[in-house]
Amino acid sequence: MLLDYLTLSGPMLMTICGFGVGLLVGMTGVGAGALTTPLLISGFGVAPTVAVGTDLLFAGLTKAGGAWRHHRLGHVNWGIFTALAIGSVSAASLTLVAIAYLEADPATLGEMIRLVLAGTLVVSAIAVPLIPILLVRRVKARSSQVVVRPFWTVLMGIVLGVIVTLTSVGAGAIGVAILTLLYPMLRARHIVGTDIIHAVPLTLLSGLGHLSLGNIDFSRLLPLLIGSLPGILIGARLTSMVPDWLLRFILALVLATAAYLVIMKF
Repeated sequence: MLLDYLTLSGPMLMTICGFGVGLLVGMTGVGAGALTTPLLISGFGVAPTVAVGTDLLFAGLTKAGGAWRHHRLGHVNWGIFTALAIGSVSAASLTLVAIAYLEADPATLGEMIRLVLAGTLVVSAIAVPLIPILLVRRVKARSSQVVVRPFWTVLMGIVLGVIVTLTSVGAGAIGVAILTLLYPMLRARHIVGTDIIHAVPLTLLSGLGHLSLGNIDFSRLLPLLIGSLPGILIGARLTSMVPDWLLRFILALVLATAAYLVIMKF
């Protein structure tokens, strides 16, 4: 059966999967966590704790490869990035301390977060294409030059940092949701670019923390990176070629798929 072949853990299949994830991440900012963690657990039989750690390091390295491209294309709002990172990096650091020294059980808390996360993704999948349509009569033009909302952005960054460190899911998916809801008239390509840039320090910090806990499978990580790095560069380039409305539609589909996979992850 085809499903039997899809569960093979050969490096070639892993590389192909990595390319597909990288392409989606480059275009939408979503996929490194929401798609890869379920893939590692369900498709390749990796233990959940190891899948989370491996995916975090994979996401950080992959998005680092595409971050410079989005920056060069002018897709990053650095004011929003700074506020979001202040909250998320601080929260991720404290969460790692809690896991290491307070004997916290991330699996139990992650299960509690899972349904909330799925609901957030569903709402985001609806909001991404609809919010600009609903507000278009109030705003003459969409622009990346928006007024930063520091309090709410930092607060949402804190929530994001905790969730990502515990589950590996959300740096892209919830990050896109937060940017869409807080800055509804930000262009889709700027949502994607800012989200990818922000995910780099957050996922790298969380991934290195899990590395210190022994939760990394390098035999899975390396083939994934071989595929994802060229994939994210191609995807980042496509964001400048795809119309804003189509990019939002693709983003909505990926978010809806991510919600389904998060529900089915464990």
